[in-house]
Amino acid sequence: MFKVKKIIHTAGLIMLSLLLLTGCASSGNKSLQKESESSVAQKIFEEKTTKDEVRSLFGSPISTTFTDGGLEIWKYEMAKMSADAVNFIPFVNMLGTSATGTKKELTVLFDDKGIVKRYSMSESPVQVKTGLFQ
Repeated sequence: MFKVKKIIHTAGLIMLSLLLLTGCASSGNKSLQKESESSVAQKIFEEKTTKDEVRSLFGSPISTTFTDGGLEIWKYEMAKMSADAVNFIPFVNMLGTSATGTKKELTVLFDDKGIVKRYSMSESPVQVKTGLFQ
């Protein structure tokens, strides 16, 4: 009986260790981490919010581009990924890796006076696979 309890205890510790090792990774602008479409709608107002206010709320954009007409577009991105369980199966993990998560993207278009003309906030599921899992 003692041997069975020890095996169960050891198996439990192994499972706990695996759960702790299945870390998460995030990249991009951390200010978007807790944002949603509705929370951004309470912070950015079209034809009212300025570039300085957007920068104060979300920091510097990950990229800046311009329209053909010269209007400035700021883009913010944030992705949070977690390794899938298949990555921890011996021998199977040598064939490839798999991770799932979410990506948030905020795009802001400014008029020629530096005022928000339009903006878009989206959140979508993402999946990254390598090797034979593609």
